Amino acid sequence: MTSSQALNLIGEQETLALGKHLAQGLRPGMKLYLSGDLGAGKTTLVRGVLRGLGYGGSVKSPTYTLVELYNLSRLDLHHFDFYRFNHSDEWDDAGFREVFGTEGVCIVEWPEKAQPKLPTPDLSIRLEYTSNGRAVLLTAFSSEGVELFRHLTAFNA
Repeated sequence: MTSSQALNLIGEQETLALGKHLAQGLRPGMKLYLSGDLGAGKTTLVRGVLRGLGYGGSVKSPTYTLVELYNLSRLDLHHFDFYRFNHSDEWDDAGFREVFGTEGVCIVEWPEKAQPKLPTPDLSIRLEYTSNGRAVLLTAFSSEGVELFRHLTAFNA
């Protein structure tokens, strides 16, 4: 079961707004994968999600730490960044498999660096530069992902 749709965003503020909207539809145990070139807005989108969940602190890409955990009142959010992985076996070596089976939400930047080891996401989000800002391609892979997908498609309405 897959569903896809593209959204268009102009600037950082719309990326943050999409993240805040995304936060409203998150459920425990969801897995979201973010892909796109360096600087395409993946961490900005996560910052918007965290703002939408009420987190007011600093949000940085976990490029060197691999994961940042945010304990929020509604859920635990694990923000992963696998950019520095050279081989998918590094995901096994890091011991992250058990995190993906919990009730915490897992948002992964650069999931392709850990494939084929990662489980299938509920929702994949690809961010790409365009002449007018950013194009965001949403692809749902589960019933929870389809529900979140429907929630997000209302964002551009």
